[in-house]
Amino acid sequence: MQDQHTKILQKIPKLQAEIQRRILGQDEVVEQLLIACLAGGHVLLEGVPGLAKTLLVKTLAEATDLSFKRIQFTPDLMPSDIIGTEILDIDQTTGKRQFRFSKGPVFTHILLADEINRTPPKTQAALLEAMQEESVTFGGKTYELEAPFFLLATQNPIEQGGTFPLPEAQLDRFLLYVKIDYPSEAAELEILGMTTSHQLTTINTIISQEELITLRQWVREVHLNEELLKYVGRIIRSTRPSSTNLDFIKNGVNWGAGPRAGQAIILAAKARALIHQRLAVLPEDIEQVIPAALRHRILINFKAEAEGITTDQLIEQLLKQVTPPNSSII
Repeated sequence: MQDQHTKILQKIPKLQAEIQRRILGQDEVVEQLLIACLAGGHVLLEGVPGLAKTLLVKTLAEATDLSFKRIQFTPDLMPSDIIGTEILDIDQTTGKRQFRFSKGPVFTHILLADEINRTPPKTQAALLEAMQEESVTFGGKTYELEAPFFLLATQNPIEQGGTFPLPEAQLDRFLLYVKIDYPSEAAELEILGMTTSHQLTTINTIISQEELITLRQWVREVHLNEELLKYVGRIIRSTRPSSTNLDFIKNGVNWGAGPRAGQAIILAAKARALIHQRLAVLPEDIEQVIPAALRHRILINFKAEAEGITTDQLIEQLLKQVTPPNSSII
């Protein structure tokens, strides 16, 4: 049993390396995607067009042998285009008519919601139950989604005309909010050479569906020291103007993070520890996941926006003010 445990754990870095064979220059983004996948959460990915967001998700699906579907979100997209609808069937033998639920693209393992902010809130909300409960209710009947279900939504940061900002309640359902930047010069040259030739990168299946489900269960068993648990609690409470003595939070924040943010940090930190072949969380695991876990859960006020202060800058300052416990007591 121990050998089987070790064998599955050793597949994680192999999975990461396999994805990076095709997705060049985005190692941190790949790791954050795997963190959310192993932690059982969803990802909101922000980046300009052409940074291989769709290819990244498809590659993850290939390397894990999971089904993959993509929805292009548009202003006229309806909730039924996501979750499905009832169609009228006729039994050829009896001639009897009855309604049958035709499942929509949400019934998959990995779902890419491309440019999710281009559709109205009513359609965005169609994903809420799937994200939280991993099920879909239609016509009074609930349909379970097959595990594992992993949603990755994208949005374009530079083209905001005709967009509908995601409601805070839906933003909070995303485990991580990941920002993808341009690759380095060396990586970009390698990308240009690889994608404009006959060179094809075939992705091998590294982890099966069952092994991924097992890893998700193991993530919750990763040890978290009580001092680190208290550290996460201090971070979360320090984001709230009503419960902190930090002036830059009181002056720049309307609403701080809720308990779900603490859950996201802990699960993401445990998943990162497992990715790095550790069965216990270290302070660096928590510090690495905090920006992506908090940037969509802190609502800055108008004064901060007018002064050009970003949420990321507030989080960076917060990490300097709220220090982690001494590693010697972890």
